[in-house]
Amino acid sequence: MQQTLFLGAICAFAGVAFGAFGAHGLKAILSPEMLTVYQTGVTYQMWHALGLILVALLQQQSPAAKLLSWASHLMFIGILLFSGSLYALAILDIKALGMITPFGGVCFLIAWLLVAVYAVKKKTHNRYS
Repeated sequence: MQQTLFLGAICAFAGVAFGAFGAHGLKAILSPEMLTVYQTGVTYQMWHALGLILVALLQQQSPAAKLLSWASHLMFIGILLFSGSLYALAILDIKALGMITPFGGVCFLIAWLLVAVYAVKKKTHNRYS
């Protein structure tokens, strides 16, 4: 739970730094199309950094919840794969890196699905407690 909060905070910090770098350092270097790709990476990183922080808060209520543990791992892996590949694609202009991006997106989708399943199970459990 503290590890998840730490990862969320670090990913948010890095997202702000990458966003500023993109807006100020890469604006004159990248094409508008590649700048948009880069910005997409920043946007998804920030949303999922907040997702990690949300999961950390949920883990305080249910420290042993495996679904939340898996969700946090997948969100972090998703940030690395999705946002990381978009940053590399935009900066290095290696089109093959775009093949990695969907794997990160799938990690994001599964992570959010696990949070939803946790919520349904928690509601059902609370109803009968």
